[in-house]
Amino acid sequence: MSTGSVNETQMVIITGMSGAGKTVAIQSFEDLGFFCVDNLPPTLLPKFLELMKESGNKMNKVALVMDLRGREFFDHLFKALDELAETDWVTPKILFLNADDAALVRRYKETRRSHPLASSGLPLEGIKLERELLEELKGRAQVIYNTSEMKPRELREKILNEFSKDNQPIFTVNVVSFGFKHGLPIDADLVFDVRFLPNPHYIEHMRPKTGLESEVSEYVLKWNETQKFLAKVTDLLTFMLPHYKREGKSQLVIAIGCTGGQHRSVALSEYIGHYFEDEYKTVVSHRDIAKRKEKTT
Repeated sequence: MSTGSVNETQMVIITGMSGAGKTVAIQSFEDLGFFCVDNLPPTLLPKFLELMKESGNKMNKVALVMDLRGREFFDHLFKALDELAETDWVTPKILFLNADDAALVRRYKETRRSHPLASSGLPLEGIKLERELLEELKGRAQVIYNTSEMKPRELREKILNEFSKDNQPIFTVNVVSFGFKHGLPIDADLVFDVRFLPNPHYIEHMRPKTGLESEVSEYVLKWNETQKFLAKVTDLLTFMLPHYKREGKSQLVIAIGCTGGQHRSVALSEYIGHYFEDEYKTVVSHRDIAKRKEKTT
């Protein structure tokens, strides 16, 4: 039976004032590993619950944005919430994002967006109407944030602290090796070129091997210039990584490139990944390590 795993289901309903930060909120829940749905009409909530139940424990953390973009369905929300409260396998929590009128007007002017409820086009008209409509829902919320003076990073930190239920690191360091002849990784945040180091490719018996094999790795790492490079790079990253994490970044992609992505970049990516694995969640991958094999088959 899957009842035990289903009982652990978390559901967060994100709602509140338009312009108060729901986009930042849903991105923060994605970083926490929640299954996220933006702008779910309340009438679809019962059907969504059925899908959750059928999935077993595959959807045990869910965050849903419900706001007045679906106002034609809004009368159904309280009925859906009442039905949700009667379930014994999901624990719903409402996160209401609020902000002062002045802050919301300023944000609408900065983004040049119109408020969804402002028939005349004046943001303040829509804000006042929306605040009135949402008053009862605000009263049912378990968590309320006023984001008037918050930067996006600060809202993200509050959500991560409030809704993170475990001690798993949420900041991931991805170290990927690649070959320059196959192009730069398009998702790289930092790129280091190690083509200046001695190349095992020119040693005949090492050519078919990769940097995952100890003989190649030892060859790459034994050189004085390799050790100096690693000392400087790990020192730089030791300084930079906490700042990236503090800024609210959920992951960093560090790309290490050599000519073909077989030897030097692989060995050094493995070294750097292991160097930081005790302090951060670290994932090492090798984008081009199979390219030569694919070419010969």
